[in-house]
Amino acid sequence: MAGYQAHAPDGKKNGDIHRDYNDDRNATSEDTLYCTSNGVPMPHPYETQRVGENGPLLLQDFHLVDLLSHFDRERIPERVVHAKGSGAHGYYKTTEPLDDLCMADIFQEGKMCPITIRFSTVGGESGSHDCARDPRGFAIKFRTDEGNWDMVANNTPVFFLRDPAKFPHFIHTQKRDPATHLSGADDSTMFWDYLSQNPEAVHQVMILMGDRGIPDGYRKMHGYAGHTMKLVNKKGDWVYTQIHFKSKQGTAFITQEDSANYSPDYSQKDLYSAIEKGDFPGWDVKVQTMTPKEAEELWEKQKINVFDLTHVWPQKQFPLRKVGEMFLNENAKNYFAEIEQVCFNPAHMPPGIEPSADPVLQSRLFSYPDTHRHRVGVNYQQLPVNAPRVPYRIANFQRDGSMSFFNQGSRPNYLSSIEPISFRQRTLNLDKTHGHFSGEAITFLSEIRPEDFNAPRVLWEKVFDDGAKERFINNVSGHMSTCRREEIIKRQIAIFREVSEDIASRLEKATGIKGYDGISNLRFNGTHNGMAKDVKLRAANGIIGKDVPLSVTDNNGAPRYGTHREYDAGATSQGVKA
Repeated sequence: MAGYQAHAPDGKKNGDIHRDYNDDRNATSEDTLYCTSNGVPMPHPYETQRVGENGPLLLQDFHLVDLLSHFDRERIPERVVHAKGSGAHGYYKTTEPLDDLCMADIFQEGKMCPITIRFSTVGGESGSHDCARDPRGFAIKFRTDEGNWDMVANNTPVFFLRDPAKFPHFIHTQKRDPATHLSGADDSTMFWDYLSQNPEAVHQVMILMGDRGIPDGYRKMHGYAGHTMKLVNKKGDWVYTQIHFKSKQGTAFITQEDSANYSPDYSQKDLYSAIEKGDFPGWDVKVQTMTPKEAEELWEKQKINVFDLTHVWPQKQFPLRKVGEMFLNENAKNYFAEIEQVCFNPAHMPPGIEPSADPVLQSRLFSYPDTHRHRVGVNYQQLPVNAPRVPYRIANFQRDGSMSFFNQGSRPNYLSSIEPISFRQRTLNLDKTHGHFSGEAITFLSEIRPEDFNAPRVLWEKVFDDGAKERFINNVSGHMSTCRREEIIKRQIAIFREVSEDIASRLEKATGIKGYDGISNLRFNGTHNGMAKDVKLRAANGIIGKDVPLSVTDNNGAPRYGTHREYDAGATSQGVKA
């Protein structure tokens, strides 16, 4: 054998000799040889080349240039949201089949798949405190036999907004002030300014400022999809669903006063240490389901909107059904490779799981993969932690781009008749699953209405005990103490007054500031005010176009009667009618 192949002692071609990810991941330092990035062995990592015994360095010293150049590029952009996080690997198992409602192979009884979960705070930077008062991200990558399913959840069932264009604005208010560069811990003005202008956030604010605002690590908190999804069975019938992840460890919280006594990396340490000693955390996977007809009735009769990320489904009406359970039993060998570079995309859904018309979910279907292509690279799904693990050889017509590794050899990069690719038969009728939506293009912005305060009111009156209420008032008033504008606090107290007069009067006493008497005489810059007494106060920001209708609809974006045309009205949420 001659030429470039001659160096292969076993006769293999040059292309057959390459680094293997799992071999590299599991090798010890004793198994390795120190080399430059191009594989040239070096005698010592600290040596440099210079002119004489005391002269300048030599540019020809590739070892040093290689070392410093790579060091200068070790960081990739941190996540704009959810920058501080922890994660681990494990498995999911279906214990109670869901095949009556969903065709996804993963929901067959006994079916298992490997998973990776990344937990995180939301607003802080990658070096911020684990015990910040903040929602927690709860993202799961299910590596199913039909492709990856990414569930990008949180530890709260609702969020601060339901209009997707608000998201960048809201997140900016959770970051540092552009002038002072102070975070919300020292200056909460931006934080409360946004909330006081967007009252639909009040449900999430009450959860955030309540006991769940600082969970006792990541193991002792639940996870919630928040968004309504669709489950489709093999007959093509479908139901709406909310997916829950219930902690087998129970839930626990840290008080605001006690949070300063914890390590900045408390949640990371707690999760890693538990797995290292064999105390594997687990969660039950449960679903709520609802037929399209029930979704319409829920809006018409109770004013609960299944497409609204600030609303919740009553569990007495739509009980939780256990589907499976998941456990984390393996820590990452390399945090950067396996946790920092793991990428979750809510658009990653196997057959049988589909998105709903929730506008915030719809926007996330674009935003998440767009972020990954910018932050990690266009070929981010080729990284081992992101790559699917399926029993067939994956092929498509995506080629090239930065850092392409699996570039699909010499196979045609178009739909070829010379070397044809294989296809799977269609299993999902998209028209039956999504075809009920039709209409003209409209401009839409949601409107605050009395029903938006129902669930927060239940939270205050039925869920919070006396101790929880006292802690809530202390947390809110303490956080408001760094707000520089009294007007903002007056408005926020008015919003809380729509939830409960008890909350408002307690906050007035705690802050020494008298709030407004509800929101009926307020205009909001971010939300239409459907409770305004004066029609001039109804439009967000007071913007009313001449001969142009207000950008709000009477159903506030909810599925009204007749939305789901041609669907079997005999279906029930606990099982699709045959």
